[in-house]
Amino acid sequence: MNILLTGISKGVGISTARVLLNKGFTVYGISRSFTEDLEKLIEEYPGNVKWLSYDLTDSTNVREKIFKEWVTFQVPIHGFVNNAAQAYDDIVTNLNAESLERMYKVNVFTPMMITKFAIRHMLLHHVPGSVVHISSISVHTGYKGLAMYASTKGALEAFSKNTAREWGEVGIRSNCIVAGFMETEMSSSLTEDQKNRIYQRTSLKKPTNLNSVANTISFLLSDDAASITGQNIFVDSGTI
Repeated sequence: MNILLTGISKGVGISTARVLLNKGFTVYGISRSFTEDLEKLIEEYPGNVKWLSYDLTDSTNVREKIFKEWVTFQVPIHGFVNNAAQAYDDIVTNLNAESLERMYKVNVFTPMMITKFAIRHMLLHHVPGSVVHISSISVHTGYKGLAMYASTKGALEAFSKNTAREWGEVGIRSNCIVAGFMETEMSSSLTEDQKNRIYQRTSLKKPTNLNSVANTISFLLSDDAASITGQNIFVDSGTI
C-alpha cells in the first residue's frame, strides 16, 4: 500500500513514516528540508521511502509536481496523511496579514489541493482510500497566542467532515486526529514553565506521545478502521 505523507522529515512525520514502514507500507514523503533522521530512514528502508522536496506555500503546482511528475498516475495512492504545518503564534491584536496568509497556504490551502488530487487518484485506481488530517487540541480549548493557528486546524476539521460525507459512498474515508501538545520543533519556542503549565491541564500531566499519534494514524489508514469516517479522534493526553 502506498501512503502520501507531508512533513516526513521530523516530529510526527518521521514517527509516522517509521510505523508505516514497519507494517510494510511504501511511504511517499514530502518535506521542505532533508534531515538526518530522514536520511537514516531512507537507508534503513531502501526502496520503500520516496522523498520529494516541496514548499507547501505553493498550491498552484500540486498536480504537476507531486502527482504528475513524482507519484505519477500509474501508482495507486491508498492513503494521504496531512501532517505538515506551520505555526504562527501571536496575540490577535498583533495579527499580521502576510504571516497569516502564508500559514493558511501551508496548513489549509495546499492540503486541500493535495486532498483533491489524492481522491482523484483513489477514484482512478478504484481504491477505497483514507485521508487523515492532523489537527490540534488548540481548536477545542483556548491557548493565548494560538488563535490564528487554531483557526487553520479548525478549517481542516470542517473540511474533513464534509469530505467524509461527500465521498463515503465510494469507500473513501476522512478523519482528523486532534493531537495534544507534543515535544516537537513546533513547540520548542515555549519555555519549560509554559510547557509544564500546558501539560498540567491534561489528565496524564505529560506531553502527548508521538508514537501514540503515529500508531493512531496507522490505524485510521488500515482496514481495521473501515467504519470510521468523519470523526475527530482525540490523542491529547486527556486535555478535553
